[in-house]
Amino acid sequence: MAYSTMGLVLSVIATALAIFLLPGSLELLILSIAGVLKQPKTPCQAKTLPKMAIIVPAHNEEDGIADCIDSLRNGIGTCKDTDIVVIADNCSDGTAARADALGVRVLVRENTEQRGKGYALDFAFRQLLDEGYQGFVIVDADSRVTAGFASTFQQALGSGLDALQCRYQLLNAQTSWRTSLQHIALLGFNVLRLRGRQKLGLSVGILGNGFALSRDTLLAVPYDATSIAEDLEYHLRLVRAGRKVSYIDTVTVLAAAPTQQQGASVQRSRWEGGRFRLIADEVPGLIRAVLAGHWLLLEPLAELLLLPLAFHALLVAVLLLLPTGLAIAGGLLYLTVLLLHLIAIFIVGHCGWRELKILASVPFYLIWKLALLPRLWRSMDKNAAWERTVRETNDHES
Repeated sequence: MAYSTMGLVLSVIATALAIFLLPGSLELLILSIAGVLKQPKTPCQAKTLPKMAIIVPAHNEEDGIADCIDSLRNGIGTCKDTDIVVIADNCSDGTAARADALGVRVLVRENTEQRGKGYALDFAFRQLLDEGYQGFVIVDADSRVTAGFASTFQQALGSGLDALQCRYQLLNAQTSWRTSLQHIALLGFNVLRLRGRQKLGLSVGILGNGFALSRDTLLAVPYDATSIAEDLEYHLRLVRAGRKVSYIDTVTVLAAAPTQQQGASVQRSRWEGGRFRLIADEVPGLIRAVLAGHWLLLEPLAELLLLPLAFHALLVAVLLLLPTGLAIAGGLLYLTVLLLHLIAIFIVGHCGWRELKILASVPFYLIWKLALLPRLWRSMDKNAAWERTVRETNDHES
């Protein structure tokens, strides 16, 4: 009897886990296949070029803001009607003075009750909309951009697109085993999945850095997303409003990942804690909306149900360890999807032997992610503060 009861419990757990992993695994499979296919071209021929602001949200970035501004100026080149605007948000250092001395416009924001990137961007948008800007590009203060960055965005916005997201990759992908693994993961999250959505005609999403919004989009959907995961939150509002984010694969924004364990722990906990908070807040409403026939919300719902890849892989491993036929079959199926996703990442990212070797550190990475769970839980709080990532010298984050 005890054995039968235990078997029943294991079967129920296996069934529940297999059902839970199904939407995310389907999302991963479909986007991986679509992502490796030949991509449609994003319209980038404008009849008239819009007046554009490149907005740099900065929190205590005195040491690194000059490098970012220098990179943006190179990315602007001869592009006309394009201004750099730095938001010095709740800074306790000389960020504002440093940016001002470099000859760019600075908006200073002080509000200790409303802290976070979402508040800072909303503050800037409200001011700049009144000044006739037609397009807004957001670049974090720790970032660098590639040649042709501004003109590509200006042409795409001038062609009438609602919103845009360019490639977002790491500056220091080869610094450590952790940044190398993060580079591979971001090739999936920031490149492959966006290519897949673009191929399928879906809104590709916003990654928080290297994205742009048209004036009409901001007027229709104000940027009042204030959670830790404000980019994901705002994208859901865009899709609900019938707006679409298109992908630009020809220019890139690059930012440095923290290499020290403390900085990496802060960053990952904040990002993923914010994502889990958004899952708790948004998934029930998205399910109701999809059941009511709002099919455009189906993919954003599936994206949220797909947990951060490390946690998804851990749950697949748990399923494989359960001693039932369903668990083993489901686990092998989902493991195959993960392997196909990895192959697609290597194809799209032109990865080689070095990236293949770094995969040997995946078990250590998963153990590290499990150790982050207490900090991640704290980051899920709706009132969690915008915590600045501590990086090594010359590493900064907006």
